[in-house]
Parts: sequence; C-alpha cells; structure tokens
Amino acid sequence: MSLSLNTRKVNGVVLVDMSGRLAAGEPVLLLRNTIRRFIEDGSRKFVLNLGGVSYIDSSGLGELIATYTTIRHQEGDVNLLNLSKSAKDLLQMTKLLTVFDCLDDEAKAVEKLAGKTQTS
Repeated sequence: MSLSLNTRKVNGVVLVDMSGRLAAGEPVLLLRNTIRRFIEDGSRKFVLNLGGVSYIDSSGLGELIATYTTIRHQEGDVNLLNLSKSAKDLLQMTKLLTVFDCLDDEAKAVEKLAGKTQTS
C-alpha cells in the first residue's frame, strides 16, 4: 500500500491527511512535492494528519524532518496530528517528540496555528 494524501484548508491552515506507508520512493516525493506546492502558493501553516499512516521508514522520517525544516525556514509552522502508537514511539526514540507539536484533536491543531501570526 503506497501513500495517499488529501489536502484541505481550514482557517488558513493546510491540513494534509495521509494514509498508507510513508516510505522511500514515491510516498516521500508525494509529500515533498505537495508541501512545496503549498509553500510556493504562500501557505505557511500546516497540520500533517498521520492518523492513517501505518508505517514510517527512515526515509519517511527524514522527509518529516525536511518538511519541518522547510516550513520553519519560510517562517511557518507545522503540527503533527493523530500519531499512531508506533509513530509516537518512533518520534520518541529519535527525540523528535521534543521538536514537533503533536496533537490528537484536529480543531485544536488548527486553532493553535490559525492564532499564530506570521512574522515578516
């Protein structure tokens, strides 16, 4: 099963609903290209919903880090939503839980980012 993405905007926040496997190859490229397209269009606030992601390999983890870095360099912000136990364990082992804001409630994730103003 490969990765599928569904994107939508709520209060100026881009929600990226993912399902499948975030692994090397096409899935990583799909996420990278989707995020870059929104950044080029001026979006700076993202929520990555990992609720449907069944597996994350090292390339997928690397892409999450690259996504975070890219968005932060554009003076934006990103939250992770609905982490599975295995995804949460992976982020904890790699100490990335201290980097990402991880939430379980979509409305709160959007509200948290929608309330932040972009710096110029």
